[in-house]
Amino acid sequence: MPIEFAYTLIVLLIITSILLTLLILLHRGKGGGMSSMFGGGVTSSLAGSSVAEKNLDRYTVLVGIIWFACIVGLGFWLKLEVGS
Repeated sequence: MPIEFAYTLIVLLIITSILLTLLILLHRGKGGGMSSMFGGGVTSSLAGSSVAEKNLDRYTVLVGIIWFACIVGLGFWLKLEVGS
């Protein structure tokens, strides 16, 4: 595989790492959180969590899956490069 593939995965890994850190910090803890600054004060009557918190959960999971795929992709690339 070309080296550009690895560089692309490394850049994507750095971006998703920073984004994942920021998204995790935005989550509401036990006593509120930074998510309440961005519209997290409006709560839903169904589950007790806000729409902003649910969307934040979805984005965090999506970025986490992309982050994990980058790690696995780099591992496979490294295995192919060392083997040949």
